[in-house]
Amino acid sequence: MSVLFFDIGATLADVTFEDDGSWSFRPRPRVIEVLDSFGSVRKGIISNPGVGEGARARAEAALDAAFEGRFPDAGLRHWGAKSSRGIFDDAVESAGEAADDCVFVGEDPEERAVARTAGLRTAAHPVFARAAVEGRTVFWTRVGLPDGRGLAELDSVANTSEVVPVHVASDRLVLAMASGRGVSSLEQAGFTTDVRGPVDETVAFLLRDDRPVAAPAAFAAAPGEDRAAVVAGMRASAAFTFVAGELAPLGAAVVSLGPASGGVYLAAVADAPVEGVHVPGAQPGHTERLLPDPALLSRPGEAQAAEFVAGFAPAMPSAQTVEAVRAAVTSTVIRSYVSRVSGAEPLVEGAPLKVRSRDAASGDNPLVVDALARRLRELGLTVRLGSFTWRGHRIANVEAEHRVEGSDGTVLITAHLDSTAEQGEFLDADGLPRRYDPAVDPAPGADDDGSGVAAVLASAECLAAIVAAGRTPTRTVRFVLFNAEEQGLVGSKVYARAAASAGDTIAGVLQMDMIAGRQNGVRTMEIHAGSAVPGPAGDASDVLGDSLERATSAVSSGLALDRLSGADDPAAGRSDHASFHERGWAAVAVCENFFDGSGPATGTRQYHKPGDTLDDQDHDTEYATDIARGVTVAALTLAGL
Repeated sequence: MSVLFFDIGATLADVTFEDDGSWSFRPRPRVIEVLDSFGSVRKGIISNPGVGEGARARAEAALDAAFEGRFPDAGLRHWGAKSSRGIFDDAVESAGEAADDCVFVGEDPEERAVARTAGLRTAAHPVFARAAVEGRTVFWTRVGLPDGRGLAELDSVANTSEVVPVHVASDRLVLAMASGRGVSSLEQAGFTTDVRGPVDETVAFLLRDDRPVAAPAAFAAAPGEDRAAVVAGMRASAAFTFVAGELAPLGAAVVSLGPASGGVYLAAVADAPVEGVHVPGAQPGHTERLLPDPALLSRPGEAQAAEFVAGFAPAMPSAQTVEAVRAAVTSTVIRSYVSRVSGAEPLVEGAPLKVRSRDAASGDNPLVVDALARRLRELGLTVRLGSFTWRGHRIANVEAEHRVEGSDGTVLITAHLDSTAEQGEFLDADGLPRRYDPAVDPAPGADDDGSGVAAVLASAECLAAIVAAGRTPTRTVRFVLFNAEEQGLVGSKVYARAAASAGDTIAGVLQMDMIAGRQNGVRTMEIHAGSAVPGPAGDASDVLGDSLERATSAVSSGLALDRLSGADDPAAGRSDHASFHERGWAAVAVCENFFDGSGPATGTRQYHKPGDTLDDQDHDTEYATDIARGVTVAALTLAGL
């Protein structure tokens, strides 16, 4: 008789550390259904709650509350790190069965790889637990939607089958995990399938290639759709060849999963550093890590986007709000926050630590998370940490909320809190070039995205001052700082996936990613509303962009506004706003003059380098302040102020 062991975070549940010190686990879609389908099969836990008995006790309490009666055997609960096989060996011993009769179910491919070394079978998602028990393979599968078939129809089939989508490329193509039974269900329902390699201990990425590609002359007279398919195939082949070549010296295997929007889908073994591979000439955000989610196709935000689009006020912002923003969002405030998160000043006033890096793999990253949470809590906001694991590192998103009872939706003001210096030049002890080491190398990230973090904190200060003065928004406002953005939008994907699962109603998302880089006196603010996902999200994001333009003109008239929208927006799919488009919500990204390819970029020249500091010649706090003011006015206006 098999014994099933489950990881908790992301696999069984979305994990939140509440403001009162308690933890909450919200079961992921289809999880309860899967657990109950196994009836009397013994089920256990292999999960890492962190250090100390207190963390274990909180995890035990949250598990029992969320999954009442479904994990009754305390002897099958194992708490600790999964970076070595010891905890898996202990689990096998507790089961009293052969290792091959035990199954570890976990989203993290690194952890599945370690479990395999201990002899356990593995499943990448609870939906595939039975396939693992029965020794059946799960494959990466491209699912085609014929004319007349929509995502909602595919969703109804996938959610009753051994199928879990990971990415919506278009209204005609979805990338998914599927067992052989799942593939049969899809084909019987009239969808086409292209089965690629086994999932096993791999993870999927979308890697975009921005280099120009032209169809061969032989296709000059071919229909446009045929030419497009040829170009897509050529681009995918070129991108995959480059990535495979870069990773080959590291012994990191990758498998092509076929053409994707602007590039290639690929599956990489657990430890392959795909995020660090840069195709020549690649625009920022060219790599996207893909996460499994049974609810991905339901797109809950679409109905909300259609509803809220009519309510994005066409009028100019109120004079009161503009005045409040000018008073609270100042260059002094912005500079102070940037200095603390980028290491120019101590992270916490009066304490010695200066941040060396906010990289997701840096030891300073969780310290920055704690400091940001503390500051937002001081402003009277309800703070939650959304915990998740990336490459063995336990990290968290930060969410701070001003809740309005009876609110019809929530307005999000966001940025990403992590940094990287992967494009810097580093030397070893012999003076020879070496790869960037996030554990030791500096990555101050003053512009990317310390400037966005500072703007979010200044916006929170502004709302706190407005509320203290007696004015109250009519919509809930959240300030959200995402982690691991530099690793393929991981933090925002985790956040948006959890928000959709929780049934959140989101009126609009305003994301700031690099707003302080300026060369040659250019003061351009790019507003990116374009969505790579078809549907109402793009239209609603366009209207949200209109509101942002009006708000910025009212408070920061010295900025030139560069508005980009539609599927050809060069930032579509490339910053954290894309994680919300993926769910159907209205979202815009704001940045310095960096993405628009119509002319030379005038943003920072220290992008992803250790020179991205507060004292960099391209770092302009006044410029960042003007952009932050525009976003803050737009968000507060949308929130009813």
